[in-house]
Parts: sequence; structure tokens; C-alpha cells
Amino acid sequence: MSTLERRSYHHGDLRDALLRSALGLLDVDGVDALSLRAVARHAGVSANAPYRHYRDKDALLAALAAHGFAELGERLEAAGSAEGGSTPADLGQAMAPMARAAVRYALDHPGLFRLMFGNPCVGGPEVIAASDAAQAVVTARIAPLAAPEHRDTLKIGVWALVHGLSLLLLDGRLGDPTPGQADALVDSVVRAMIGGA
Repeated sequence: MSTLERRSYHHGDLRDALLRSALGLLDVDGVDALSLRAVARHAGVSANAPYRHYRDKDALLAALAAHGFAELGERLEAAGSAEGGSTPADLGQAMAPMARAAVRYALDHPGLFRLMFGNPCVGGPEVIAASDAAQAVVTARIAPLAAPEHRDTLKIGVWALVHGLSLLLLDGRLGDPTPGQADALVDSVVRAMIGGA
């Protein structure tokens, strides 16, 4: 065991160091190139060190996806508390900051975003709980702005709209906008599609 590994593990931050290494590799190399051995090498620990916290690659991917949903939830929470509309007529205005935050998260973390929404590991209980918590932030923001019978449908619509915009931007289907241009695009699409629904 290397000195770095003993020090990291002794201080209880080996799991976090491995997760940070995996996040860095994920956005550069993609999920297919990610391995426990590569993560260990990147973190500067022995090849066996990751197995102390992750039984296999799928367990690591599930932890990454859960981490992503937790971060996304935090960004949505912060954006949801921003100034926005407070009546049903202002729904588009109220949802725009959250939509921008979600799309920006996808653009900031493309590999993680694709993992969160497109890998079999997302079916695990840890990931489902983190995803549900992120969606609950959207539900809470919608609740005072929409009639109860429309809240679930509206949440799905907002989620689908944001997810679609994220993928279109990530895949270069909408050009290569600057962050400001992407924000403006998200705003205009959300307000046009949702408006005061």
C-alpha cells in the first residue's frame, strides 16, 4: 500500500478521492473508458484500493450518478429560490431559472449527465432516491403555480423539455452557443413552451 493510499484511507477520504478522480475521467474519456483501475491510477492509489468502496464498475457508476443527481438537486434548489413568477400566469418565468440551471449542469458535466440519464446503473435504489430528490425540487416549485391535477404532467413536461434541450446542445445540434447564448435559448424556449400553462 502506498503512502498516499494509507494517508487517504486513514483520513477517510479515499472514497471521495476516487469519486473525484472518476468524475474527472468521465467527462474526458466517457463511461466506456472508465475502469476501477484507471480511477485508481488517476487518484494515485493502488489498483485494489477502489474495491474497498466499490465492489465493481457498476457500483462506481451508480455512486457517480447518485452524486450527479444530488448536485443537480442543489443547483435546482438554488435556482428555484431565485426571483421568479408567483402566479400561474408566470409559470414560464418561474421555471426558467431552474431550466437554465439544469441545462448548464449538463453542459458543465457532459459525461456525468449522459451517465445519469442513459446507463443501466440508474435503476439502482441509491440513484433512484437521488433522482427522486432532484425531481422533488421541481415539483415543489411547480406546486404553488399549477392546479393539483396538472402538477405531475407539468413536471414531466418541464423535465422532458430540459432534457431534450440539454442533449441537443451537447450533441451540437443547436450550434455552439456561448453559456450566455445557451441561457437565453433555454429562457426563450421555456417561456414559449410553458408560458402560463
